[in-house]
Amino acid sequence: MSDRTQVEPRQALQSIKPYTPGKPIWEVQRELGLTKVVKLASNENPLGASPKGIQAVQQFLAEIHRYPDADAKDVNAAIAAKLNLQSGQIIVTNGGDELISLISEAFLEPEDEIIVPSPSFTEYEFGARLMNAGVVAVPLDQNYDYDIDLMLSAVTERTKILYICTPNNPTGTYLSKQDMDKLLSALPPRILVVIDAAYSHFATADDYADGLDYVRKGYPVVVLQSFSKIYGLAGLRIGFGAAPESIISHILKVKEPFNVNALAQAAASAAITDDLHVQASQQVNSAGREQLYEAFSAMGLPFIKSMSNFVLVELGSESKRYYELLLTKGVVVRYGVIWGLPQHVRITVGTKEDNEFLIKALQETILQISKK
Repeated sequence: MSDRTQVEPRQALQSIKPYTPGKPIWEVQRELGLTKVVKLASNENPLGASPKGIQAVQQFLAEIHRYPDADAKDVNAAIAAKLNLQSGQIIVTNGGDELISLISEAFLEPEDEIIVPSPSFTEYEFGARLMNAGVVAVPLDQNYDYDIDLMLSAVTERTKILYICTPNNPTGTYLSKQDMDKLLSALPPRILVVIDAAYSHFATADDYADGLDYVRKGYPVVVLQSFSKIYGLAGLRIGFGAAPESIISHILKVKEPFNVNALAQAAASAAITDDLHVQASQQVNSAGREQLYEAFSAMGLPFIKSMSNFVLVELGSESKRYYELLLTKGVVVRYGVIWGLPQHVRITVGTKEDNEFLIKALQETILQISKK
């Protein structure tokens, strides 16, 4: 069939690369004919969804013929109560990705620039490119830690937004409270700082800051949080931003009226009160990180100690081959080329059994590659 269209897309699309998610389990099973697949690619909660969230969804099913609450009032109130914030300081969104897009739409003009750490979550750049704004990438240091002085040196009159991902995806490193204080004190108040704290529940460092105190103190910050990770609601797509009311009011102007579906709202309202699930998830993650650290060390594989629910592992020039061979053994990890890290893979922390399955597959893969 011939294509008779001559519709030209926006010029901005020439600089936009579509996001490539990790392979789902069913796809790997179908492609490779496998019965057992362990997915450690997308940082999903290995314990599953919050039981309170599941119960809320089940109870709400009979109401899905109704439109969802356009303002997500119940979720908003539950979040505000949990975090000691005001409802006007919260915006509920279709995952953290939508919040990034909304921030871009609300604040960026074509002549503006954003500053992003590198490597980090690629959606920050996507949002800026969509608005024809410039992107200034500031590299992390050799240990994948933030260099605050380097970030500050990148600030110009065109800088409108600065992103901090802490814990950072894909490295698992974080910005200490001392450095966060230094950064926010040095920046002019015209610059919006977006603190992506989607993985904050997994951070165990004493000097970690999730950014919410800066919201309470009125700093020009937006803190991004997600229900996908610790609460296990990734399939429902719901997250939120916390910021001073004046900033939230601007973002609300570009939000679609029914952006978060009713089941997601019901689940999140209940899940945010599920302290037992949060604590169990944190315990599994902390134990799993140590299990992986020990195994990687025994195999002689360099890795970055993580404050998140994943570990960045260096596999060298054969990293892509490792990724492909692990797939054939039923283990899905994330190949690092998407972040400009072609010698690395990012591995989600699973249950003890999931981690054991990975470790065995990785040991076999090392033997295969060494005999090549």
